[in-house]
Amino acid sequence: MADGYFVSPKDANQVEMLPGVHRRTMATTDETMLCEFFLERDSLVPKHSHMNDQVGYVVYGRVEYTVGEEVFICNPGESYAIPGGIVHSARAIIDSLVIDCFSPPRDDYRTEAR
Repeated sequence: MADGYFVSPKDANQVEMLPGVHRRTMATTDETMLCEFFLERDSLVPKHSHMNDQVGYVVYGRVEYTVGEEVFICNPGESYAIPGGIVHSARAIIDSLVIDCFSPPRDDYRTEAR
């Protein structure tokens, strides 16, 4: 990151964190982290939870989310919020691009980012 306030894709390495799940950690402050996820068709983020609140937006594609016991499909332009500590998972129905914000930032995503 050049000056601490601007991050371009060339500054943020893309990490394949799971088969077909690619993450790019973008701008981050002490309180919030922005990440871009490219999910290949049929890729799966298995059930998990973390202490961070997570708010996201589907840029393109179609993603099935399970949050707690609720299952829903997110289409382009739709968003979701997952409170910290709630078990959730995601499955890409088609190739999809998703933007997620985490608060507080995820330490495990910082260390792999650059």
